[in-house]
Amino acid sequence: MWLTTSVFTTEGERVTDQPQTAASERPPFSFNFDKVIILLFVAFLFSGEARDLLTESGLKWAYLLLLSFGIGYVLVPPVYWLAHRMGMVDVPQGRKAHQYPTALLGGAVVYLAFAVTVLWNFSFSTQFKGVALAGTLIFLVGLVDDWRGLPAPVKLVGQLLGVVILIKYGVVISFFPHGLWGDVGEWLLTALWVVGITNAVNYLDGLDGLAAGSCAISAFFFSLVALQSHHDFMVYLALPLLGSCLSFLPYNFRFRQPALIFLGDAGSNFLGFMMASLGIIGDWASDELVKLIVPVLILGVPIFDMSFTTFMRVWHGQVRSVGQWLSYAGRDHIHHRLEALRIGRAGAVLVIYAVTTWLGLSALVLKNATGLNALLQVAQSVIVFLLLGFLMVFVQRQYAAIEQQANDQKGA
Repeated sequence: MWLTTSVFTTEGERVTDQPQTAASERPPFSFNFDKVIILLFVAFLFSGEARDLLTESGLKWAYLLLLSFGIGYVLVPPVYWLAHRMGMVDVPQGRKAHQYPTALLGGAVVYLAFAVTVLWNFSFSTQFKGVALAGTLIFLVGLVDDWRGLPAPVKLVGQLLGVVILIKYGVVISFFPHGLWGDVGEWLLTALWVVGITNAVNYLDGLDGLAAGSCAISAFFFSLVALQSHHDFMVYLALPLLGSCLSFLPYNFRFRQPALIFLGDAGSNFLGFMMASLGIIGDWASDELVKLIVPVLILGVPIFDMSFTTFMRVWHGQVRSVGQWLSYAGRDHIHHRLEALRIGRAGAVLVIYAVTTWLGLSALVLKNATGLNALLQVAQSVIVFLLLGFLMVFVQRQYAAIEQQANDQKGA
């Protein structure tokens, strides 16, 4: 059987419509015994006794993590089936690395695991409501994009509407003096941060396990910060996100086997938006202004990747407008350059995991550091970014040298 389906680049750009290969040509998927066990465990977690037991034992964090993980893990098989049934698959063609038509509804798994966990543990602040509503909007826009394809400006409008919801509910980067100009400055900075991080994570979704795994690590460090600071509502956001990402990874990051399901734009944009929101709701500058760098470090890899590639694209004239920036698809991101070093796709992902963990640990140290120690910690992180920048430029120059050498040989 042949189905017509939409094809997308790794950066979410709609390319064309291609026929889907027969179902027998994609990797098999089965609902194994382990999923039955976890399904029963999830049913147990939904009981009031389990929630009360873990909460009264001071393990509410474990309950949020286990419930979101269990829900996501058992949701993947039916969502996988639904994606192929609806034709919402990413077909391999052009510069795509995967071999089989792969389900694009992984974002629905992550969102549903997060949403059900949050609703079941209903504990909302005003800011929490704003993040939940805006995150739902971002997910729905991404879902439509995965299904039918949306122009880049429409997706940008959706993201800006999400920012408006955040601002309405008080989720704003706040350290400017009060007043009209201070408020406007904070709104613009919030929009820049949220739109930037959302697209940065979307751009990072170029290799199996990269976006979900990196966001899981970032959510883990946000969770640690929240638990240490007794920031309950940040815990209610970060831990369900962590569990949701972890539940998705076994199906998406399988080392030598192809991924069974992708995040799609719905998943990568939702995760990026939620990471950006976590970076706002923490009271980072309550003690010292330098603590504002904590969320920047936790999200350091996508921030650096987006900033560096944007600078290089503008420098070389590849991008000349916001629309081009949103829709430009190129193999010049950090994961592409690492893969070019012949360490393999899984190796490139693991290296980025390691760097993300390093920056997260630096953020934890910085949160408790003061004075000179804080500045030294920031300097150490800057060195990491400089090394990454050097690596990316080095790989680009190696490409150019190899291409020039091949042209010279051809001319001779």
